[in-house]
Amino acid sequence: MMKFVLTAAAGLALLTGAANAQSPMFTLTSTTIKDGTLMPKKVAGNIKENPNCVGDNVSPQLSWTNPPAGTVSFALIMTDPEGRGGLGVDHFHAYGIPASVTSFAENEMSAPSDKFVGGVGTAKKNVYVGPCTPPGQTAHHYTFVLVATDLDPKALPAGLSRLELLAKLEGHAKGSAGLVGLFKNPL
Repeated sequence: MMKFVLTAAAGLALLTGAANAQSPMFTLTSTTIKDGTLMPKKVAGNIKENPNCVGDNVSPQLSWTNPPAGTVSFALIMTDPEGRGGLGVDHFHAYGIPASVTSFAENEMSAPSDKFVGGVGTAKKNVYVGPCTPPGQTAHHYTFVLVATDLDPKALPAGLSRLELLAKLEGHAKGSAGLVGLFKNPL
């Protein structure tokens, strides 16, 4: 009897492990940004009034795979937690991204699109705003988090702040995937 119990337990462990190995992970990737490395200068912001914005404001290419079951839409949030002396900068957040959308091409989020609803970030813009890191600082961490939701793509109004968006996503988030790009002002 003991041998059967051990064999059944071992079989169950193998089956559980096999099932977990076959469950693909929700992932966010980019051809523009390699997770955990310096981003190219072209993705930095180009706000003319801000001398720390030394780039071309080209939004990175992003793509994702294996969203959780029941995903109806996505929200994408880009923040710099070290910006403004540690108070953080909300660079970009978009939501109402239909589940049928699985990527954004390079520079696609730098302008309004019917593929997303733009929220309003720290710079008061509703499209991608790249890093504007002051010179002489260590590289800042720019986090990109993609949240899978069960909300209809048209459920939320345009112009939400990041905090308002997070409040609206409460109870509707099904999972997330992310990556981190670093940026250091080359000046």
